[in-house]
Amino acid sequence: MAKKTYDLLFKLLLIGDSGVGKTCILFRFSDDAFSTTFISTIGIDFKIKTVELRGKKIKLQIWDTAGQERFHTITTSYYRGAMGIMLVYDITAEKSFENIVNWLRNIDEHASENVEKMILGNKSDMEDKRVVSTEKGEKIAREHGIRFMETSAKADINIDRAFRELAEAIFDKTQGRDPHDAPDRVQVDRRQEKTSSRCC
Repeated sequence: MAKKTYDLLFKLLLIGDSGVGKTCILFRFSDDAFSTTFISTIGIDFKIKTVELRGKKIKLQIWDTAGQERFHTITTSYYRGAMGIMLVYDITAEKSFENIVNWLRNIDEHASENVEKMILGNKSDMEDKRVVSTEKGEKIAREHGIRFMETSAKADINIDRAFRELAEAIFDKTQGRDPHDAPDRVQVDRRQEKTSSRCC
């Protein structure tokens, strides 16, 4: 029988508008690579990386979602099992920042109540094209009581740190128990709360 090579499995999700750099963030973290070629994610994709955390081997299964409207019905089903969600916006694109509130609403509608969240202001290497200030990012994170960090997949700024901090927060929440056994992982079906209006 194959021996399990990890102690815990955490499922993470990257969400945000198309073109904010979700795939680049994932590739930088999983493969330590960066590509300038933009290929839009079709539906959903994922990578796996195992990290060492407080003496435990944590297997991170990271799902990269498509930001385009037409894929939202596919991607929302992936919110359900997510233990950590990274909301990504582009500091050079005001609209992607404004849409963070819509993505937060999506999380409220589709994800489990105790999911750990983090907002990432990506492309921090493009300071000359910045339109969203760090203070704005910090403010929205404070308002919603979630973590915030500015990152750059290209310059490899805060990528590893962001994933590790999110993993640590999940680790604290699961208190070293296997997420599959933890009673607080019971999924509550809140579909009846949903309205028919589609946002973002």
